[in-house]
Amino acid sequence: MDQFTINLLFVGASFALYIGIAIWARAGSTSEFYAAGRGIHPVTNGMATAADWMSAASFISMAGLIAFTGYDNSTYLMGWTGGYVLLALLLAPYLRKFGKYTVSEFIGDRFYSPTARMVAVISLLVASLTYVIGQMTGVGVAFGRFLEVSNTAGLLIGACVVFAYAVFGGMKGVTYTQVAQYVVLIMAYTIPAVFISLQLTGNPIPGLGLFGNVESGEPLLQKLDQIVAELGFREYTAHHGDTFNMVLFTLSLMIGTAGLPHVIMRFFTVPRVADARWSAGWALVFIALLYLTAPAVGAMARLNITEQFWPNGTSGEAVSVETIATDPAYDWMATWQQTGLLGWEDKNNDGRIQYYNDASPAMQERAEAEGWEGNELTNFNRDILVLANPEIANLPSWVIGLVAAGGLAAALSTAAGLLLAISSAVSHDLIKGQLNPAISEKGELLSARIAMAVAIAVATYLGLNPPGFAAQTVALAFGLAAASIFPALMMGIFTKVNNKGAVAGMLAGLIVTLVYIFLHKGWFFIPDTNSFTDADPLLGTVQSTSFGAVGALINFAVAFTVSKMTAAIPQEIEELVESVRVPRGAGVAQDH
Repeated sequence: MDQFTINLLFVGASFALYIGIAIWARAGSTSEFYAAGRGIHPVTNGMATAADWMSAASFISMAGLIAFTGYDNSTYLMGWTGGYVLLALLLAPYLRKFGKYTVSEFIGDRFYSPTARMVAVISLLVASLTYVIGQMTGVGVAFGRFLEVSNTAGLLIGACVVFAYAVFGGMKGVTYTQVAQYVVLIMAYTIPAVFISLQLTGNPIPGLGLFGNVESGEPLLQKLDQIVAELGFREYTAHHGDTFNMVLFTLSLMIGTAGLPHVIMRFFTVPRVADARWSAGWALVFIALLYLTAPAVGAMARLNITEQFWPNGTSGEAVSVETIATDPAYDWMATWQQTGLLGWEDKNNDGRIQYYNDASPAMQERAEAEGWEGNELTNFNRDILVLANPEIANLPSWVIGLVAAGGLAAALSTAAGLLLAISSAVSHDLIKGQLNPAISEKGELLSARIAMAVAIAVATYLGLNPPGFAAQTVALAFGLAAASIFPALMMGIFTKVNNKGAVAGMLAGLIVTLVYIFLHKGWFFIPDTNSFTDADPLLGTVQSTSFGAVGALINFAVAFTVSKMTAAIPQEIEELVESVRVPRGAGVAQDH
């Protein structure tokens, strides 16, 4: 059976499973559509939350980021997992006790302000739409490679699958579908890692294999450090960046994670307040299975790739063009070259492909002595690393098919969560909350499904035609959540900030973060050049990806200042805030 047929079987079987679950768990009320009837077990919710969180960025991109940067990109692991600690300790149980359906509804009721609710809706829509573009684009890339269709066709197929189980199932259907998607994606991520760890170190546990010895007897990380340093790259395990920016970036990821609406919504689905905290704990356990494996996947893949280009060691000759064309071990290169995500060129016509850092003075000296014309690995998109890993390691065909299903499961699970957050904001917060408060439950459920369908159509269009800023980074999504939503939730639970302070703070954090990111990244379109240009940081060395934490501080400062200058919160709101924090809430939570 050829590889295409195997891929089709794995992907088709997973899609049939998702749609079957959606039919079984179809939402029949607004409570089931928004919060799965508040009947999800904490372990089940933890697994669904893990799938909701582990997007294409976690499954496809993170190991690639670590592989080609090393230690410094451990910030992604620390920031994203740290966000769940914040959720478990500071947000999830209190938000569940409040008993609402959406983040925007909590902010509107707590700050007794329709304006606050609308600002929260705007922040949610911008952050979620930005984030979902990346997921839909990832679906197109994965389909294009494994099912041998165009990126456009792959994205449209993925959109149809999401439509089939999200529009009808709502939160109830999405929850149980995400449980199945978690099982698929974690198997797809860890099984290849186990194979590769056994190949390189003899240890079946990738996280332990990372610190084990390779066949030559050298520690794996020591050998990797030596090889990349000899090729002019930074040592894999060394810290080379700006420590202040690294800390700020980690903090931005933490509070951005804790402020993302599609993640927070998951904690509205459990029966009790205590279950919300347990859900966050279980989510960390399930996320850890992938996140503890990712550094090993990145390091081992980097070692495998480097040794393929330098089969006789870095002091010997590079791999020949003939070997790439005829040796089955290099078939993966031809396969990925067809996608446009991998490329090489024999610039000096010596019949070999030299892969090295041509910006390194030491390598420039060697290149001049040996007649090299520059790095001949002209394109290696880091997003292909996890998907290509089984082929690089020459693993069985069924493992490659499993990885195809896993990559799609990761992208689709997060896309469904984001789209549900968007549709809930439109139907519950905008239509029922503002435009038509008297709408019937049946009418609201219909509007929620229509909003979901429209959201899928918009996300698909943007996935096919991504705006420049969204295509370059998801920093905007994390920055907006960190600077606008997270501070409002924290102040709503633990302070007596009033409505004017909350609105002013959210607007300040939102606007300043948007302006800083757009200015720093040069995302102001210049008609004469028809391009997007990069700019230097505007505030010291603070990068746009790290600015979310600064935006959050601005939000807090403005909110407290304005609140002190205006009227105190009403007595009933003060009592509401106190009641949310009372420990006795470990019992059954207030329902909507």
